[in-house]
Amino acid sequence: MARSIILIISACCIMLSGCSGIKNIQDLTYIVSIGMDYDDDNKEYTVYLQGLNFINVAKQEGGKSADPVPIFVASAKGETLNLAVRNLYKMSEPPLYFGHIKTLVITNRIVQHKFKEVVEEVGKNRSIRPTLHVVTTDEEIEEVFNINALFNYPAVYTVLFKKDTYEIAQNEIRPVTIMKFLRDYYEPMNSSRLPFVKINKTSWKAEKDYPVLYFDGYSVFQNREYKKELEFEDSLFLDWLLEKYIAIDERVEEEGKLAAAVKLESPKLKIKYEEDSSTPKFSIDLSIRADLLEKVQDIPISRLTSLAEEEIKTKLKTLYLDGVENKIDYLNAGEKWFRMHPEQFAELKRTGKFYLEEDSLTDIRVNVQIYNFNSYKYIE
Repeated sequence: MARSIILIISACCIMLSGCSGIKNIQDLTYIVSIGMDYDDDNKEYTVYLQGLNFINVAKQEGGKSADPVPIFVASAKGETLNLAVRNLYKMSEPPLYFGHIKTLVITNRIVQHKFKEVVEEVGKNRSIRPTLHVVTTDEEIEEVFNINALFNYPAVYTVLFKKDTYEIAQNEIRPVTIMKFLRDYYEPMNSSRLPFVKINKTSWKAEKDYPVLYFDGYSVFQNREYKKELEFEDSLFLDWLLEKYIAIDERVEEEGKLAAAVKLESPKLKIKYEEDSSTPKFSIDLSIRADLLEKVQDIPISRLTSLAEEEIKTKLKTLYLDGVENKIDYLNAGEKWFRMHPEQFAELKRTGKFYLEEDSLTDIRVNVQIYNFNSYKYIE
């Protein structure tokens, strides 16, 4: 019996010894965001690390601490990204831990000068998860990293860490993961986009101005090249068209005056291609579910529906023409076409010609159905 007890104790000691190298969670500096900037004059990168510990992350039981926990931001320069990060290891105790990185923030200078190199390096890095969110900015990264969420909640509750859930996101731009971005970025006939983060210092106040982070639009790429910044309203409209579970509130006007406000959700976008065409020629069918939020003018429901359809059609046409002007396929109309027309695609690739023109979009048909009238009564 005594021998059996000794054997059991020995086995437990052997198993416990295998965990001796594991550190306690409070003994590490958790890096949750990485920021990258580039100095084109000196040809060097600046890397920023946003470090938190568990006191920063956890919501306190029984209320929040009266004294906000500071955010720690480190920075270092280097000829490459890895060499820049290397310079921070000797400066960091508790030691750095990169297993919980959630967001990569890159400046417009990188987007314009070194984007391909950075994307390839990040894409090949095995320590970075494919669910990493990527955003661009023209703000100072150190300032971005030092902003807390509302009510002094820690930085991990800001828009930089917004979850990409399948719940309906209303009037907001959704985050983009590195996996989704790279999938679109490397497509030969497709656009890709990254959220553009800004600092707002006037909307919220707590005795004084309280800065918050928000997505103000998209940085748009086509054929692995940066094209332009798409402003918020167009970015939101594009997100609503192409993504799932997004709703937007829209104004409906009659003769330049507000007639009603509606919520648009569940759009179904269908692209129909013409056959035997050397470039994509297509029409669009768009069906939309809508709810009436407010009725400002007393107009028939048929007229309200017609006005909403024309407004959406105009927005869609304007967005498409902006894409043609800037050589961007916002609607990704070329993606399915080139798979069905390999010979025509090979010719376009050889010539390097952009594949969309103003008359490539032949027709737009929009059908809006209002399901909820929010207690308003209509008499036809």
